[in-house]
Amino acid sequence: MKHTLFLSLFSMLLASAGSAVWAQQVYRCAGAAGGAPEYINNAKDAQTRNCKLVSGGNVTVVQGTPIPKVQAAPARAGAPASGGARPDSGPEQRARDSDSRGILEAELKKSETKLAELQKEYNNGEPEKQGIEGRNYQRYLDRVAELKDSIARTQSDISGLKREISRLPPAN
Repeated sequence: MKHTLFLSLFSMLLASAGSAVWAQQVYRCAGAAGGAPEYINNAKDAQTRNCKLVSGGNVTVVQGTPIPKVQAAPARAGAPASGGARPDSGPEQRARDSDSRGILEAELKKSETKLAELQKEYNNGEPEKQGIEGRNYQRYLDRVAELKDSIARTQSDISGLKREISRLPPAN
């Protein structure tokens, strides 16, 4: 009994001491050049900077990261405004374009092969039943729906690849 009474008195003493340490006065100072206000807890600085005491509640200040101001780059004489020829039209750029074209054409060929296989398996909406699908018609319907979705996705991929290839400069 004595031990618990001592612990409770000791914890109350620590709590009151802790709150006294954290109870500081906070001052609000005007921001430099009309910027965001600054909050400080140093009374001497607050007096010299003509800050006002903040009262009535807790103050939480979260410092944000400053946003750098970017100046627009001056336009080069003779350079096209937009669209037009690429600024990097040297041999390195042509090599990159050629590599891109090769990769995209390989992907296109692979997607077209996949589409042909899916359409063959789909069989105009009536694929052959496999295994348990003879007894479980819902499984068959689910597989037919998956095949139809896969065909639509592959067709979309093919059209996207063709669009990307058409954006590249013509092959030499």
